Formats: sequence, structure tokens, C-alpha cells
Amino acid sequence: MTAARPVWIAGRAETSEVTVEVGNPYDGSIVGAHHVPSAEQVERAVAAAWEARHRVAATPIGLRADALMHVSARITERLEEFAQLITAENGKPIRWARSEATRAAATFRFAAEETRRLGGEMQRLDTDVAGEGRAAIVRRFPHGPVLGIAPFNFPLNLVAHKIAPAIAVGAPIIIKPAPATPLSALLLGELLAETSLPPGSWSVLPVGNDISFSLVEDVRLPVVSFTGSEAVGFAIQKAVPRKHVTLELGGNAAAILCPDWSSDDDLAWAAERVATFANYQAGQSCVSVQRVLVDTSLWDRFVPLLVARVDGLATGSPWDESTIVGPLVNEAAAIRVGEWVAEAVHAGATVLTGGIRDGSSYAPTVLVDVPAHAKIACEEVFGPVVILQRTGGVEDAFDVVNESRFGLQAGVFTHDLQVAFRAHAELEVGGVIIGDVPTYRADQMPYGGVKASGVGREGLRSAMTDFTYERVLVLTGVTL
Repeated sequence: MTAARPVWIAGRAETSEVTVEVGNPYDGSIVGAHHVPSAEQVERAVAAAWEARHRVAATPIGLRADALMHVSARITERLEEFAQLITAENGKPIRWARSEATRAAATFRFAAEETRRLGGEMQRLDTDVAGEGRAAIVRRFPHGPVLGIAPFNFPLNLVAHKIAPAIAVGAPIIIKPAPATPLSALLLGELLAETSLPPGSWSVLPVGNDISFSLVEDVRLPVVSFTGSEAVGFAIQKAVPRKHVTLELGGNAAAILCPDWSSDDDLAWAAERVATFANYQAGQSCVSVQRVLVDTSLWDRFVPLLVARVDGLATGSPWDESTIVGPLVNEAAAIRVGEWVAEAVHAGATVLTGGIRDGSSYAPTVLVDVPAHAKIACEEVFGPVVILQRTGGVEDAFDVVNESRFGLQAGVFTHDLQVAFRAHAELEVGGVIIGDVPTYRADQMPYGGVKASGVGREGLRSAMTDFTYERVLVLTGVTL
């Protein structure tokens, strides 16, 4: 095993007296280690971010954009190294790890592009007589240093979604990666250290979750960007009501099969997409397909297709190139998924396939006849389980989606343009995906939810807006 990775304090690599090993979720093997920053190092990182806030905000646009493009290019150059590290610490199959690394490179590139578009607008104020000779210039300025708290399921790309928009707007950022998966963020620090960003622009602190709330409550970090569980996210929001808090939380994403999605090719496509993206990261994605609302007219044809596709998914070692479904993040997570399935079965549900645990792995599972009150129907399972429910028409399916207290994304399989626009108007979610599963995400688009799924948006331009506020400059006595 290589030496423990250093932590990054105000852009500089440092070691500490404490190191922690990181294990692979599939087989428990030790895949790396890292230093844990001391309380003194954490304090220096926060102090440096606060002290540097004006200097970082004043950095030229070109310097920020160049730094972001440099990181994007270097991730691409070292893509396989990043992918292997993601698989090692997270357990996601190598094919999906490569996809994540590729997306992270794009995330930094999109941020660089948006940085170069930063500007503002001018408003003529003489639209009213009292404003004659006046004009306003409106620009955005950072709130100040950002605390970015990232989850384990995308240990590189969701870190990128915190760091890249902060750099773009000139806000120092303290990134706290998930304790289970800190290595990718620390490797990313190597690339950031190669740039010309001023000291204090960024730090990577792989500290335990017990330290999180002291960072959350620190007045020198006026913005908190959190991706993770609903319970923790809303606890953060409650703890610091005067801070600018953005939350990307959970969901129980639904895919709707409308009556017009009826050809053999249509159903085969839907079955393939649902089977794959209910299970592709062992279901550990906020927009993993958890519920499929199947019109009664399609039920008898679709269900066997889906079960066959799920049964055909390759499971096993995440390093195997053919594996689609790997382990969950740890055995406790797999045990919890099994308990939720057992609860649903006890309440009357039927397992059509799966329902078997092997250590930290859980077999891709399809359930029917799940009572609405079962946890697996109304909470986020975050595991490789999908439930099927009959619906009687579009209106019924839309009502079922909206009954959920979550609202992240929904997929609607339809060819009907009227249904597509109706879905956009009526579904209480942050995103509606037509002709595909709710799992689709492009990293440049606004991404986030409503209701219990959070507040604010990721996606580069959207996050840049969240990290900043408008400031108006009024000019008087100008010729317009």
C-alpha cells in the first residue's frame, strides 16, 4: 500500500499525527490511507479562507477559468487513475467509475466556460421620469467562503460540483469529503495545487462527521453546500438559519410508463433503462429508479421484460469489466436494505426476483404489491430495489408521484407532446425526463429538488448563482 495521502490546508499538502485506512466495500481490502487534519490544521484552513476572501474574489476571470480548465485536462490525463481509486474506495463498478471521472472533467470544463461568461447587466432607470439620467449596473459577488460537504456515492464528481463553482465565482472553499471515500478528493487536491489560485482558495479536510457541525456553525463560512441525507441536511438548515444553505437531499424517484409507450421496442427500451438505472450503483444514487408506475394496459407485457433484464444484470467484483451491479458502501447498508424488503414482504409485497444479501452486496430486486405505507415505498431505499405499481392513466400516475414528500426528478415514458408539457407543469419535482428514466443528469443543467429533496440547485451556473448575491451600482447624471 502506498503512503498515506496528505491533507490540503489552504492549498498546501500537510501531514498529521493521525492516519486512517480506507477499505474496499466489496472485499474489505485496505486500498489506501490518509492523514486526518488536527484541530489546529482545521482552524488554519478556515482562517485562511476567511482572510483570503477579498483577495480570492478579486482574482481575474482568466486566472480562474485557466485553473478550472487545467484541472479538467489533468483529470482527463489521469482518468484511469481516478477511476481505479473511485472503485477502490467506493466499490462502484469500474465502468461507472470511469464514467464518473469523465463527468468530473466535464464539470470543471463547464465551470471554466461559465466563468468566462461572468459579467452583469445594465438597466436604464429612466423608464420612470424620476430616474432620468440614471442607470444601474447589476453584478454578482460571492457571499464569502463556502463549506462544501460531499457524500460517498460520487466521491469525485460531487466534490467537483462544490469546488468548481466556488472557484468560478471567486469564493474560497473548504471541502469535507465523506469519511468513507476521501481519497478521490485528496487526489483532486494534487491537481488544484498545480494551478495559480491564491493561497486560501481551497482546502480539503477529511475529518469525521463529528467535526461537521463545528464547521457548519463557524461564522467565517457563510455558505454551506450539502449533499447527503435528509436528516442531516435539514438539521444543518435548522442549526444555521441565517446562513445561505443549499441542500441536495434524497428522493424516491419514479418512472411513469404512459399508455402510448406501447410498442415492443418502447417497452424493451424502458425495461433496459429501468433495470440498469435502478441498480447501476447498487441503487446508491439520489435519482436511482425506485418506483415504476406502469399503466394497467402495459402491465402484463412490461413486468416480465423488466424481471428478465434485472435477472440478466452482471453482479460481482467492481473491478470486473462486465460488472453492472457492485456492493453497497458497507455491510450495514446492505443489511438495512434487506430489512426494508423484509418489512414490505411481511406487509404483503411479493419479490419477483432478488431479495438476497451476500455481505455488502444485495441482489437486484423487483417488488410488486408493496403497501403505500411501507418504508421502501415512501422513503429513499438507496439500494438496488425497484417497486412496480399499476396506474390507471396519466392523471393517476401524476397523482402518485406528487403524493410523495420527495421531489427530485421523475421520468416519463411518453411520445405525446401534450403529456410531456403537462408533466413539466404538474409534477412537483426539480426535473422531468421525457422518454427515459429519472436518473439522467447532465452536469451543466440545474439539478436539485423540492419538498424533502432539498433547496437550491447544483449545475455550474445554478450553483454559481447560489454562491453569490446581486449588488447594484447606480450611476447618476449619465447620458443614456
